[in-house]
Amino acid sequence: MTQPIDPFLTSTWPGIGGQTRTVPEDFQVEEQPLYLPCGEGEHLYVTITKRGLSTPDLVRRLSSTLGIKAQAIGVAGLKDARAVTTQMVSLQHVTPEQLARLKIDDTLLSLHVLGRHRNRLRTGHHSGNRFRLVIRNVADHAAETVPAVLQQLRTSGVPNYFGPQRQGKAGDNYQVGAALLHDASRRDKMNRNQRIWYLNTYQSFLFNRIVARRINQIDTVLVGDWAMKQENGACFHVEDAATEQPRADRFEISPTGILFGSRVSWATGEPGEIESAVIAEAGTTQEALVAAAKACGFRGERRALRVPLIEPDWALDGDVLTLSFRLPPGAYATNILRELMKAPSARF
Repeated sequence: MTQPIDPFLTSTWPGIGGQTRTVPEDFQVEEQPLYLPCGEGEHLYVTITKRGLSTPDLVRRLSSTLGIKAQAIGVAGLKDARAVTTQMVSLQHVTPEQLARLKIDDTLLSLHVLGRHRNRLRTGHHSGNRFRLVIRNVADHAAETVPAVLQQLRTSGVPNYFGPQRQGKAGDNYQVGAALLHDASRRDKMNRNQRIWYLNTYQSFLFNRIVARRINQIDTVLVGDWAMKQENGACFHVEDAATEQPRADRFEISPTGILFGSRVSWATGEPGEIESAVIAEAGTTQEALVAAAKACGFRGERRALRVPLIEPDWALDGDVLTLSFRLPPGAYATNILRELMKAPSARF
C-alpha cells in the first residue's frame, strides 16, 4: 500500500520552489495560550523558547534536570525539533528556585515564569500557533504567485492534511497501523500507547485520502456531512446543504472527515460514499476499524477538512520569501508551504 501524493488546492498556480529550514531560525513557531495561570495551585507554568529541540526531548531534559517524573510535566502541543519554538509548559511541585538548575544554552534559549495554576497543562490547551517561515531561493514569479495562492487559501481554507511527520522518517507508520487492525496478537504485544499511536497514524492516512477526494469541495457542505462549528468544534449532521452553505462561506462551519473510532459517527449521503470508498481502497471495512478501536479503547472523532489561514503576511527580499500567519490547534504549517512550493515529496 503506497502512500499517494496529496493533491494541491491551488494547482492552477505554479510552485515557487525553494528551500526551507536551511537553519532552525527559518521555521519559528510561537504557541498562543488558551489561558494564563490563575496565580495559585501546585503547577508552575513557564514559557520556554528552544532551538533544535523537540517537545519530547524537552520533557526528558526537564524531567532529568529537575528530578521530576515526565508525568508531572504538561504541554499543550508538540513542537518540531528543526525549528525555533516557544511554548508553555506546566511543572508539578516545582519551585521557581529549582528552575535555576536549567542552564540557558544554544538549545534552551529562554525561560520565563508565568505563575501557578491548579491544573496540569494538557494537549490542545492552546488557541493555536503563530508562524514565521523563511523560504530561500524561490522562483522569479514568486511576487505574483505568493499573493494569489495565499488569497485562495484565505478564501477556501487551508487543506487540513496531517503533515508527513506523523508517518515517521520512512513515511510508513500507517502501514504498521493497518497491519494492527487485523492482528490482535500483535496489538497485545504492544503497550497501549504504542497501539494507539500506530492506529492514529492509520487514522491520519485515511483522513488525508478523504481530504484528497474532496480537495475542490473543502469549503462546500453536502447533505450527509457532519459539519464542525468554527467557534467551539461541535459537529452537527447536515440535512439541508443550501441552508448551511452561507455559514460555510463565512467560515462559521466546515465539512469534516472521519478519524475512525468506536463511537464516532460516519457521514451519510455523498460524503458517506466517499468515506466508504476510501476505506475500501485501503483494503479494510468499517467493521474492522470499529472493532480495532474498541479493542484499543479510543472513540475517534471528526476533523475539519480545512482550517482558516489567519493574518497572513509576506515579504520578498530578492529570492528570499518570509511568511507569517496563524493557524488553529492541530493544523500543520507544512500545508501552506506545500501549496506555495508545490514540492509534494519534500519533508519541509
